[in-house]
Amino acid sequence: MTEAPRIAVLGAGAVGCYFGGMMARAGLPVTLIARPPHREAIASEGLVIESFRFPEPLRIPIETAAEPEAVRGAALVLFCVKTVDTENAVRQIAPYLDRGAVVVSMQNGVDNVERIRTASGVDALGCAVYVGVEMRAPGIVRHSGRGDLIVGRFPGSNAPAELVESCCAAAGIPCRRVDDIRPPLWTKMFINCAYNAVSALGHSRYGAMAQRQDIRELTRIVVNEAVSVARAEGVPLPDEDFVATAWNLAASMPNAMSSTAQDLLRGKRTEIDSLNGYIARRGQQHGVATPVNQTLYTLVKLLEDSLLASQKG
Repeated sequence: MTEAPRIAVLGAGAVGCYFGGMMARAGLPVTLIARPPHREAIASEGLVIESFRFPEPLRIPIETAAEPEAVRGAALVLFCVKTVDTENAVRQIAPYLDRGAVVVSMQNGVDNVERIRTASGVDALGCAVYVGVEMRAPGIVRHSGRGDLIVGRFPGSNAPAELVESCCAAAGIPCRRVDDIRPPLWTKMFINCAYNAVSALGHSRYGAMAQRQDIRELTRIVVNEAVSVARAEGVPLPDEDFVATAWNLAASMPNAMSSTAQDLLRGKRTEIDSLNGYIARRGQQHGVATPVNQTLYTLVKLLEDSLLASQKG
């Protein structure tokens, strides 16, 4: 019998815990590299996943570790850290990665794979993640919608995607492989730009947002600005109504709250620089006007700075 590949999850937040937990539930050997509160809770009760797909919470025994050295021996590394931590995190794990280990960036934004390669030389896969999850408490994940992945390479990469597919198949995780990950990452970027900041500023979940005509109009403007930037970047976008794609997400994840909203509620720095902020910066470089993305970015940064300042007293 072939030995199951070892999997390490770096960044054991909601996304890392959900997908790592589902793989562990299927019997794959998974190690979550997590902070002390999560490790202690998981050691006591297992990783708990409260999912709309299951009538009772799942309690999943899973190995945890504290240090980046825990990636040693892993065939697959789910790289789930916040975008603000990308360079620092990959430099920490790079010396311990086995030769041939597959690293998959399961992060928001469109430039993490390039940043990973520049910072460490690691040739990572890109991945567009569609899942509604949040950490309800240490060691407890609430899953409210979807749970599927699109994985693929950037042009010029040789990173293999087959291992990701096989591990997802074993865990019952829908996973689609594409030859060029850029269009799926940018499609997810359009959706993130439409929902993340507004969900955070309005303390709202996606279903409630989509019911408002004024928010739908805001979505249209935000997405069209971002699409214009993507085209200026030369991204080979499919012939698709991206505004409708963004609206449709609320139907599949009505109870989801954006990661930006969750970060602000916990008093943490957000990833808004890699979302609406990225669109605004790249738009300026290409001479593409992005006033609404710039406004949403500025308002989230103002709120973020205010919250962090209040924590310092």
